[in-house]
Amino acid sequence: MKHLYALNPSRLRAAAHRRMAFAALRADSSAAVRLSRYQHHMAKARALEAQGEVQ
Repeated sequence: MKHLYALNPSRLRAAAHRRMAFAALRADSSAAVRLSRYQHHMAKARALEAQGEVQ
């Protein structure tokens, strides 16, 4: 049985960005920096997922 991510590498990268986004919320930084990093990684994850759906 093939793994779903093997068929769609964009999903793998999107999942990695989601993990980075949640890690950013727990980082030892100011709230503004944590929110900025979270938003950046979530936007990247959403873009990768949308790109993967088109292909």
